[in-house]
Amino acid sequence: MSKQFIIIGSINCLLAVALGAFGAHGLKAMISPQALQTYTTGVNYHFFHALGLLAIGIILRDFPRVEMAGWLMLAGIILFSGSLYALSLSGIKPLGMITPVGGLCFIIAWGWLAFGVYRS
Repeated sequence: MSKQFIIIGSINCLLAVALGAFGAHGLKAMISPQALQTYTTGVNYHFFHALGLLAIGIILRDFPRVEMAGWLMLAGIILFSGSLYALSLSGIKPLGMITPVGGLCFIIAWGWLAFGVYRS
């Protein structure tokens, strides 16, 4: 499982960089400054938590109880960042209701990581 999270984290780092570059160069003239800020928030959280996935992949080698933290972090990336990407590109406001669920996944993931290491 450690190897899988390192791969998932690496792919998500790649995606965060690519989506960030797309936002900075491709979207700047296409969406409002507010929508671009929303998109940038999604990219920032995506990248930070992709690095978190890499860390979990490494930590898993010694602390197997932290696996769920990785899955929660991935869910957070999909729900939090994904909803912000979709909201900024589509303008469909109800998509913003998904964002806090992703944020909660992030919070629980970091707590699970701490608890899993502590309990091991």
